[in-house]
Amino acid sequence: MSKRILTMQDLSCVGQCSLTVALPILSRYGIETCVLPTAVLSNHTMFNGWSYLDLTPEIKNIYGYWKKNGFKFEGFLLGYLGKKELMDLAEECFDEFSAAGAKKIIDPAFGDNGKLYGGFDLDYVKAMAHLIRRADVIVPNLTEVCYMTGLEYREKYDRNYVEQAVSEMKKLTDGVIIITGVELDGLIGEAIYDGGKTEYVLSELLPARLHGTGDIFAAVFTAKYLGGHTLKESCAAAGKFVADCIRKTDKSHFYGANFEEILNS
Repeated sequence: MSKRILTMQDLSCVGQCSLTVALPILSRYGIETCVLPTAVLSNHTMFNGWSYLDLTPEIKNIYGYWKKNGFKFEGFLLGYLGKKELMDLAEECFDEFSAAGAKKIIDPAFGDNGKLYGGFDLDYVKAMAHLIRRADVIVPNLTEVCYMTGLEYREKYDRNYVEQAVSEMKKLTDGVIIITGVELDGLIGEAIYDGGKTEYVLSELLPARLHGTGDIFAAVFTAKYLGGHTLKESCAAAGKFVADCIRKTDKSHFYGANFEEILNS
């Protein structure tokens, strides 16, 4: 039997991100993937305008039937939630539907390049900083680390700065800290803290910046990690997958990264 996990994030009808990315990738790696859509968007938010159907009011009804049917999950992947009210519902989900030893992986997914995504504010950041105390693994980028901890954001930095970012994150969570998108010495990758010395998984820095690559990384990492691979192995596999997607994507492509072709290779 494969592991049964739940991924909780939004669904964009057009654009390769969030559930549109997580569901096929996790399933391709042999993970039985259940979903809890937090909202339905006409398209992802990097396009010129979007509709937004909030599914928060339906979640309590969903939970009721899950309880009635005795559903439990062996892992959780949380991505783009969109509303601070969903933090409490996420905690309720952990409390009610976790199988023994279930791993909780949280991708904060609220900002990048020193700025918040559209629709987010500091109240949301504060709520996420509270939620991540429940994480077994958290995978923020440096922008998200800085917003949650108050650390000054820098575009140029060295390993000492990354170590400082890790130290600040340790004040918020006892979980594994994986800072994504770390750029050092002309390379890009992850800084991994698991209670000892910070380790790095770095590879070639590609020039393209595509929407949704963080979602792809989180999905592949989750599949590998829950499949028994080490943190470093899981990060390396996820980073390679993202790089392969970028290489296969037309750089004028605005929908996201071409992960489908990599899944089929």
